[in-house]
Amino acid sequence: MRIRTVLLAATVAAVTGTTTSAAAQETIRLRIASGHPPVNTYANLMQNFFGPEVTKRVAARTKHKVEFVHGYGGAMVKVADTLEGVQAGIIDIGGFCFCFEPSNLPLHAFQVMLPFGTMDPVTSLKVARAVYDKVPYMSKVFEDKFRQKLIALIADNGYNLGTTMEWNNVSDLKGVKLAGAGLNLKWLEFAGAVPVQGSLVEAYQGLQTGVYNGWIMFPSGYVNFKLYEKGKYYTEIGFGAITWHGLTINSARWSKLPKEVQDIILEVAKEYEALTGTVNKESYPKQVAELKAKGAIVRTLPDKVRQDWAQSLAAWPAQMAKDLDGKGLPGSQVLDIALQAAEANGHKWPVRYKMK
Repeated sequence: MRIRTVLLAATVAAVTGTTTSAAAQETIRLRIASGHPPVNTYANLMQNFFGPEVTKRVAARTKHKVEFVHGYGGAMVKVADTLEGVQAGIIDIGGFCFCFEPSNLPLHAFQVMLPFGTMDPVTSLKVARAVYDKVPYMSKVFEDKFRQKLIALIADNGYNLGTTMEWNNVSDLKGVKLAGAGLNLKWLEFAGAVPVQGSLVEAYQGLQTGVYNGWIMFPSGYVNFKLYEKGKYYTEIGFGAITWHGLTINSARWSKLPKEVQDIILEVAKEYEALTGTVNKESYPKQVAELKAKGAIVRTLPDKVRQDWAQSLAAWPAQMAKDLDGKGLPGSQVLDIALQAAEANGHKWPVRYKMK
């Protein structure tokens, strides 16, 4: 049903989103969208950096003109439909989390499979880039299976744990209902908590009504959705900054773009990718300070607690690698590269995961 709807909408989009030509100047219209609102760093940068910079540079350096039609917060595509939206041509360029595509892109959440990684989003990008540069499958799958080209990776801020109650040891969380999204629910399960699949849209109500008693969340989400009002304890446990979003462009649309426009898009996309790391890194301490100012109790637990939690997950990465290898995917290779790349960039794992 969802695919049928997507394809029908694509037919409409093809009529309304065509390229207009003129003798002196060609106007290229590109629909760019994300299911997330522009309060999210990466969506904000799509709207306020990527689009404007491409438009400006194309106008300055070519005979062409690019106009972007922006759609965020579900205006054009929902968070879980962006991959298909780009694939079908509903939108030309989409930004989305690979976490919403566990069947289509199971390997692309590899940093989640290595919990307690770096909390620095700039370093997280470097680790992810090491993987993508060494494993062609990671980029090629978008073109081979989903008719789109991956033009940028997107870093997230570091994940911590917000709760309605104070806790001091991993054992304090046994049997406690905690929310997460996708694979990071495993972080909770292995620690003895009760994992509950959640979404930011209903997070405030879920905490208010007791559907769960906490959330795995980076500070910006905790601030922007006012979760501190219902779960005032925000603990910097340091699960890691995860690079598991991407920016893609429809392959058919890409092939029709002039070469000089393609080059500018890739140039800006590279800068956009870097900005998702630096902006998130700069924002993190400001968001933590804002949480404190709004009455949240922000704490950092001893390294021993972090190590205890990591120890509960010690066997999980190898298990995930084996499962992915069994599906014909380079799971062990990807996780090995990521482990080593993190260490090469100065990260010390609380527990050194082994693939065998």
